[in-house]
Amino acid sequence: MVVQLENVSLMRDGKWILQDINWEIEKGEHWVLFGLNGSGKTAILNLLNAYFFPTKGKITVLDLEFGKTYLGEKLRKQIGFVSASLQEKFHPEDNAFEVVLSGAFASIGLYETPTDEIREKAIALLEELGCFEYANRHYTTLSQGEKQRVLIARALMANPSLLILDEPTNGLDFIAREQLLESVERIINNPNGPTIIYVTHHVEEILPAFNKTLLLKKGQVFSAGETKRMITSKTLSEYFNLPVKVQWENERPLLSKQLAKETVSY
Repeated sequence: MVVQLENVSLMRDGKWILQDINWEIEKGEHWVLFGLNGSGKTAILNLLNAYFFPTKGKITVLDLEFGKTYLGEKLRKQIGFVSASLQEKFHPEDNAFEVVLSGAFASIGLYETPTDEIREKAIALLEELGCFEYANRHYTTLSQGEKQRVLIARALMANPSLLILDEPTNGLDFIAREQLLESVERIINNPNGPTIIYVTHHVEEILPAFNKTLLLKKGQVFSAGETKRMITSKTLSEYFNLPVKVQWENERPLLSKQLAKETVSY
């Protein structure tokens, strides 16, 4: 079991942010965490990374049970975490290669001398994710899509068992989004790759390899299970409380508002 949340609730500032969350992720599964803004997605990510601890319930991540062992770096070194907030933390003078190298040390900035083995691994990841051509450019000069691919390469430097991608395509145009999703798909297809949690509020980003989906709504699990059972016209119409239509093309879903004269296919 990679992740196990049992009846987890979280209170912050006197308000319940999450209530009665039950979620199990097994090795070999790749999950979408789907939710609208304010649904509690960030709170769950903070719990998984041990930045927050549950008010109620039990959490086990990568065989480490919260409250029974010191977590901190021990847990986070096994988790690759890519989020927009991370982009702003790097030093302006760092180039893309240095940012990727820093992932081997779980540091913001490069303060240790990388071995030849670490350098070779960083170069291989830059090539695999299509970043090598701008490896020597300052990170701050890169486009949004280029930055995200560099951050994913950085997250993979420590061979994480769990990779969390928090809305990685935000701010990307169509081409940049698809290029990034191709990179994610390559990671998924690697038999030695990590389990992935892909966080989004756009159904069109759901790749075929994301075989499970959790729908989060107002801090509670609305539904969870096989992606093709979760991402349907019926389920999402109930989720949004709005008639919507889901069409699957090339094994990926497309979402549109249901027109008045259309009949929802269940």
